[in-house]
Amino acid sequence: MAAAIQRGKKGFRWSALVGAAVVGVVFAIAGAAFADDISNNLDATVDTVAEAMPLTVGGANGTTRLYVAPQNDDGKNGCNLTGSTTASISLASSNPSVATVSPSSITFTSCVDSTTGPIVTVTPVAQGTATISATLTSNTTAGTFNVAPVTFTVNVAPPPNTPPQVSVAGVTGGASYNKGSVPAATCEVTDAEDGNSSFAATLSAVTGPYASDGIGQQTASCSYTDGGGLTATASKTYAIVDPSAPGILSSVVGALVDNGWYVSNVSLSWTVSEPQSPNSLQKTGCVDQSITSDQAPTTYSCAAQSAGGSAGPVDVSIKRDATKPTIEGWASPAANGAGWNNCDVTVSFTCADNLSGIASCGPSETLSSEGAGQSSTGTAVDNAGNNDTATVSGINIDKTAPSVSLVGGPADGASYYFGSVPAAPTCNASDSLSLLDGACSISGYSAAVGSPTVTATAKDKAGNTASDSRGYTVLAWTLKGFHQPVDMGGVLNIVKNGSTVPLKFEIFVGSTELTDTANVKSLFQAKVNCDGALPTDEIETTATGGTSLRYDATAGQFVYNWQTPKTAGLCYRVTMTTQDDSSLVAYFRFK
Repeated sequence: MAAAIQRGKKGFRWSALVGAAVVGVVFAIAGAAFADDISNNLDATVDTVAEAMPLTVGGANGTTRLYVAPQNDDGKNGCNLTGSTTASISLASSNPSVATVSPSSITFTSCVDSTTGPIVTVTPVAQGTATISATLTSNTTAGTFNVAPVTFTVNVAPPPNTPPQVSVAGVTGGASYNKGSVPAATCEVTDAEDGNSSFAATLSAVTGPYASDGIGQQTASCSYTDGGGLTATASKTYAIVDPSAPGILSSVVGALVDNGWYVSNVSLSWTVSEPQSPNSLQKTGCVDQSITSDQAPTTYSCAAQSAGGSAGPVDVSIKRDATKPTIEGWASPAANGAGWNNCDVTVSFTCADNLSGIASCGPSETLSSEGAGQSSTGTAVDNAGNNDTATVSGINIDKTAPSVSLVGGPADGASYYFGSVPAAPTCNASDSLSLLDGACSISGYSAAVGSPTVTATAKDKAGNTASDSRGYTVLAWTLKGFHQPVDMGGVLNIVKNGSTVPLKFEIFVGSTELTDTANVKSLFQAKVNCDGALPTDEIETTATGGTSLRYDATAGQFVYNWQTPKTAGLCYRVTMTTQDDSSLVAYFRFK
């Protein structure tokens, strides 16, 4: 075993070095050189008592300066380090989990003092004790060094009790959360001594005007007391709100047609819901209705307000028309007094509705078929679908004329001399539908000279008429005369006034001469103006006696002895007219 003598700060101490080589000078027991001391400056002396460095976990690091103290007892006065030599040591902690030391090695080039030596830093890690010691690792001097004084004890005390820190997590102060969706609030604790932890926050009661509905302000609070008796608190206040406005539903029950009209009693009911804040609900309108009378479009409203906001107004328009429209029909043209028409009859309809209005009316219809007792029906439909009908009945149409024919009488196209015309015909008539309006009638029959047309006419009760006609000719008699002494042809006969002038003439029916004076209808004299432009002729022969008419069978002619007026200078016209209205005319001037 090799033994090394180490010099303490105030004397000598032996240290047994087993298996270790001492770098540098080997000390001899007698007459040997002594080492310079390397020490720390934790106190002002160099001694064998290990100094203590108190530290605290989490506190500041500890420091000390190492220095070289020359001992002048190793055969050399002053410092062993001359500037061209060095000595190196290593530093180590006996328990790095409690404290660590840095730097881990130091090289000395001179004998620095306690104020200029290198700084050694000790870092506390955990509560406990550790020893910081030095080992000489290199020496290029001729002397030796004692490193034992470097050794010191590090006592690491636990950290002082720090107050805990607590915060409210999960919610945000001043935020608003929907009812039913408020996040869970937790207390988050940080404590150096007790460690970190979390637990549920304490929730206050909800406050505010709608607190009974769970709407309003709420505070999440946290309180924590650590093992050292220190307490920390925290809180956050937030709002719980109704996330939605009230809901409004309307229910309308009634018979509804496509165009929006109700045709029955109508029931309107409102349902206003506010599940989140029912106590805050306020309604405007929202009155249930029972509509039992017809009405024009009428609007009913419902609005609601709550802590969740406003809804509406919701408008419901209800129009009710359960009354049939009115319809009236008429026929045109109107029937005659007998109730019949003899033409097409148009049936038209007038419709009215005092609420929803008329959608369709009629249609009008024209009846063209013949028949009795026809009817035509029209329909009125209003815009609510109500309908009613009207029938125009008793329409009688007869457009066919009755049948009619002449019976007897003159033949169509025949000629008859006056006095030989057949008697007037009779007629037959019939009508199978509206029947005759009275008996048939005969018109136009004449036995006078001319070309008459005899017509049988029949009329039915519809006003249709029919006729049957025959045309024939009534020939005039043939008159001859006045014979001489009277001149004809517009000659003015000159005769003495008061004389008797024989007017001679003949009457023939065809080739048959008439001799009965009854065939003479009249002999007429009339005073006229004397026309000086007419040719004149003297009457050579006159008669005697008064005025008379006779037929002269011997001469075969009628003789009318005309006694002229007894006034000279007058002009007269004499006209003989027969029963067929044929006539002879002669002109006279009296002298």
